Amino acid sequence: MEEIAFDERGLAPCVVQDSRTGEVLTLAYVNAEALERTRETGEMHFWSRSRDELWRKGETSGNVQRLVALRYDCDRDAVLALVEPSGPACHTGERSCFHNGDLTAAPHEALPALERVVAERREEGGENSYTVELLRDPPRIGSKVREEAEEAVRAAAAESEERLAEEAADVLYHLDVLLASRGLSMADAFDVLNGRRG
Repeated sequence: MEEIAFDERGLAPCVVQDSRTGEVLTLAYVNAEALERTRETGEMHFWSRSRDELWRKGETSGNVQRLVALRYDCDRDAVLALVEPSGPACHTGERSCFHNGDLTAAPHEALPALERVVAERREEGGENSYTVELLRDPPRIGSKVREEAEEAVRAAAAESEERLAEEAADVLYHLDVLLASRGLSMADAFDVLNGRRG
């Protein structure tokens, strides 16, 4: 990070992204000291432009962001921090600071949102919840994954693209519930895929 081209104030923007879901959590600013403290402690530190001081994310809220990796852009004047958040990133209590404006869901947001709903159902229960029914009957989840995968294959062979997309969504939902029933997430499967690339 010694190669970062800080601006005239000694700052660079830092985009903070959830390392497991890919969701953008916030945009903050760092200086050399903030990056050094981040690397030393393994927790995100930033420079507050309004208070003109160094601060550790989660210092008052407890919502720390554990560092996974630091990257910088092609011009070396911006930083990307991949983190594991322990709570909301925004001071308002929202998961991401980007919760205003056009909130049309992007495709990459579907699985993280689904995982949060499944985790909620797993923790809180609910009598009228199909997800809770499945979680109470693990063998049924496996059967549903098999059934939905077969329906996706049939749709691919003889039905419309829309039907195939619907069946694929059913496979992903049931697969997510199956993983959750074992305390795993889609990110665990993504880690395996990433490991196979290397």
